[in-house]
Amino acid sequence: MQSARKALLGIGGLLVLWIGWGVYVDRTTERVPSETLGRFDGVEIRRYPRTVLAETTARDARTAFGRLFRYISGANARSEEVAMTAPVTVRGTSIPMTAPVRTGSDGGDVTMAFYLPQTYTFETAPTPTDADVRLVVEPPRTVAVRRFSWYATDERVRRERERLREDLTRRDLEMDGESALLQYNDPWTPPFMRTNEIEVPVADVPENLHSDHSQTVPQE
Repeated sequence: MQSARKALLGIGGLLVLWIGWGVYVDRTTERVPSETLGRFDGVEIRRYPRTVLAETTARDARTAFGRLFRYISGANARSEEVAMTAPVTVRGTSIPMTAPVRTGSDGGDVTMAFYLPQTYTFETAPTPTDADVRLVVEPPRTVAVRRFSWYATDERVRRERERLREDLTRRDLEMDGESALLQYNDPWTPPFMRTNEIEVPVADVPENLHSDHSQTVPQE
């Protein structure tokens, strides 16, 4: 009986540490700032500023991730460590469950990108020492997003993507590019604390969708 109680206390302690880790990462990870233009039916219309990314194309996700992780860990001309930001963007038909990257498919290869903190511009970001890693500037963009929790499995992503498309169609909003998965947590965050969003670029957002409660999400 006593051993079972100790086991339960041990499990409870690990759960507290697990949750504490998720809270810590959420509060200390810098987020890409954005402005909320409007909300409807669980959908948010959001405006992102110009951003800088480190990007690479490889034969598989593991190789691409390794290159980019080495870059932010100091594999650059200044041997400078670069903080990762949230959200993480994932593109492509097959979406990894816990990849802090933006991923796309091009002829069987995988393209991944990490958003750099807003303190960097294209000119001031550390130059990659790996020739296969490049810096990319993404212009300001307007997107529609739909939020969901738990692990971002392929089936959940597919379902939420379809729901977002249906919501936009009902509002006569035109999609203006490829959908993406946004992930705000590292792989070790508890699933019930995870935040994910499906994002799709939109064009010609009508004025009546603009909310009176627009806000900018600050850097953390």
